[in-house]
Amino acid sequence: MPLKTLPLADPGSPDLSSPLAFLRWLQRSQRRGQVLSTCWALLEMGCQAALPIPLGLGVQAAVDGDGAGIWRAGAAVLALAAVASLGAVLLHRQAVWNWIHAATHVRQLVARQASGLGAGLSRRIATGEIVAVGSGDVEKIGWYVELIARLRAGVVVWLAVGCAVLVAEPLLGLIVLLGVPVLAAAVWPLLGPFERRYSEQRALGGKATELAADTVAGLRVLRGIGGEELFLARYRVASQKVRAAAVRSARVRSLMQAQQVLLPGLFVVGVTWYGAHLAADGRITIGTLVAVYGSTAFLAAPLRILGEAAHAWSVARVSAGRAVRVLSLSRTDGTAGAALSRPGQADLYDPATGLTARAGELTAVVCGDPDFAGALAERLGGHVPLADGEQPQPSVRLGGTELDTVPLTEARAAVLVHDKEPVLLSGTLAGLFDIPASGRVAPADALAAARADDVLDALVDGSPDCAGDAMRARITERGRSLSGGQRQRLALARSLLADPPVLVLDEPTSAVDAHTESRIAAGLRRHREGRTTVVFATSPLLLDQADRVVLVLDGRAVAAGRHRELMHTEPGYRAVVTRDEEPAAVGEGA
Repeated sequence: MPLKTLPLADPGSPDLSSPLAFLRWLQRSQRRGQVLSTCWALLEMGCQAALPIPLGLGVQAAVDGDGAGIWRAGAAVLALAAVASLGAVLLHRQAVWNWIHAATHVRQLVARQASGLGAGLSRRIATGEIVAVGSGDVEKIGWYVELIARLRAGVVVWLAVGCAVLVAEPLLGLIVLLGVPVLAAAVWPLLGPFERRYSEQRALGGKATELAADTVAGLRVLRGIGGEELFLARYRVASQKVRAAAVRSARVRSLMQAQQVLLPGLFVVGVTWYGAHLAADGRITIGTLVAVYGSTAFLAAPLRILGEAAHAWSVARVSAGRAVRVLSLSRTDGTAGAALSRPGQADLYDPATGLTARAGELTAVVCGDPDFAGALAERLGGHVPLADGEQPQPSVRLGGTELDTVPLTEARAAVLVHDKEPVLLSGTLAGLFDIPASGRVAPADALAAARADDVLDALVDGSPDCAGDAMRARITERGRSLSGGQRQRLALARSLLADPPVLVLDEPTSAVDAHTESRIAAGLRRHREGRTTVVFATSPLLLDQADRVVLVLDGRAVAAGRHRELMHTEPGYRAVVTRDEEPAAVGEGA
């Protein structure tokens, strides 16, 4: 099965009813791979289990002085060894494929979920948790899914060996058939403590990862205010907690591994001792003793697989639970089935605040609370994930249609929400602008409207291999080589290039100087002429370009009009814009 089938065209809809159901769903999604892996494992282990038979026959032939028998036994040993080697190669190849397939499958599901939830994902779950699920947890899940095929083969071969020994010597056969399950069950008392300690280690590791990600993201600011040592000390503490938790879980794991070596060894010694007594009494031949010993010693391999499966299950169940938690997050409780009609010519209305953005106009929104402004901007896009315990609010409507009832893809195509802190992925500028768009806006026009000329020059200077072509210039991860204002303007140009029917901008010019902001405000108005645009801002340079400004205080739209008009008539509006005092009380009237 070639690796070129990855990534999957459609990862499908997983069973999220429980971690075990999710793991079973992953196994069913690779039925052919599981069947092939089981077959190759049966081939390898079956040949290995059968090797003691010709060896015993060869020993017995040597004892009896049968030269032809020795040659036949030797040929059988060579044939079985060759087939076992072939099975081992095929098993390893298929097992690795199953592992990678399962890990990639989970990664795609998590990536699709993160993309669907958007910026609201961080309101539901820590960023470090997402990173841990997409890195370490998928490996644990892939390991368990791959191991199941080998576990099936190990059980089948154990039963076959037990039945074969049972035919040759009933008592020894009963010992083999009953001893292996007892030895396998001996590890289960340690699984509970190990799983609890591993869960603690996993949770602490997620917090440490989140702290590290936040520190790296704000490193430039930390250096500016001299806070590097403080955050470094916090990370040291978090790291030491993870180390201590890892040591505690490793102690239990070491006991499990010791059991996997000690108990099978004692089992083989006991069976061999009993077989030697039978041979000494003349009840079995020397060749039969060799065959019984070899077959019993081989059972150490299935026992190791059983122990490995117990360990894999304990860590995979924790990891699958984390993955299920992420994949179970949903944006709304309603069902999406409605459709939008001519979204570019419809008013955008939020019943929770009373805010209305008229079709084809540039509407500015001024909020007394910056945090509420960000939440409101996100709400205008519909399908907002709810925080734990948060009560759902009435859905935003576009032309009378509730956005929460519209399929997510259609809602995103109609209303694009430009985040306050947009992310720039590493790659070329052409790759950054390779997004779904209307086709009405050229990249050069979007960059000109965002006043990104100096950004292009900086990218070209930092990419000597682009040969002066800005679209081939490289952007570092998160655009760290650019200033905050430069990153903001590139992100704004990307949103303008998309040219959605409704564009919501949250503080799009907060990191640029006043001169550049004035030019961006004028370019934005010209560029979005006749298109519905909502801008959350408190800058007079942006507000003065708006067709209509809405003031939102205490969660309600309380006033609306032109910027200059509101500056003279609304004290609360003037207080927010000038930042000279707390917002005054204003009667509702928007």
